[in-house]
Amino acid sequence: MEVRYVPDHSVLSVVVGSRAYGLESEDSDVDRRGVFVAPTRLFWRLAKPPTHVEGPLPEQFSWEVERFCALALEANPTVLECLWSPIVEHATAAGEELLSIRGAFVSGRAGQTFVGYANAQFRRLDPERPRWKQAMHMVRLLLSGLHLVRHGEPLVRMDAHRDRLLAVRRGELSWDEVNRWRSELTARFDGTGTLPAEPDRRRVEEYLASTREAAL
Repeated sequence: MEVRYVPDHSVLSVVVGSRAYGLESEDSDVDRRGVFVAPTRLFWRLAKPPTHVEGPLPEQFSWEVERFCALALEANPTVLECLWSPIVEHATAAGEELLSIRGAFVSGRAGQTFVGYANAQFRRLDPERPRWKQAMHMVRLLLSGLHLVRHGEPLVRMDAHRDRLLAVRRGELSWDEVNRWRSELTARFDGTGTLPAEPDRRRVEEYLASTREAAL
């Protein structure tokens, strides 16, 4: 019997991408990310439930709750930003609880991961023929991570930086100007901040255990 993990077992669905960042255009896609809880009894079989599912809507991707928690504990930028998305389309009691403990996932590791992801994007850019949209998101990622390090949560809405970021996407800033902005932001990740050294794994474990029990 086929199990429809999404949407039947979804506990959280949020909008991410340009529409969540406040950087959308009229033709921007609606990018959705979510979390589902596989029925606990399915883990007793040899064939385990999937760790993630694509669809069924276009541009939709969901993680099984355990995989989502593991990635969030590793300070994965994409996953952490899901927890702070300003557009929550669906949340069950388990989804609301996940959002309520989102602070348990953050740690000082976030500075390294956000800078690391931005640097990886930077290395894929060709200064002679830059992909300006990718360059914009590289800078946006640094802005988000810097806010997280300093204030305890990622900056998702980019209203204060919107005009300059959109200028990057339109190619109105030179490559040198974009690279200088990137360098200035990276330098501000100086190792200081308000984040704890380690995430609150115990709180996350308690959430995961209670969620599994409820899905029996």
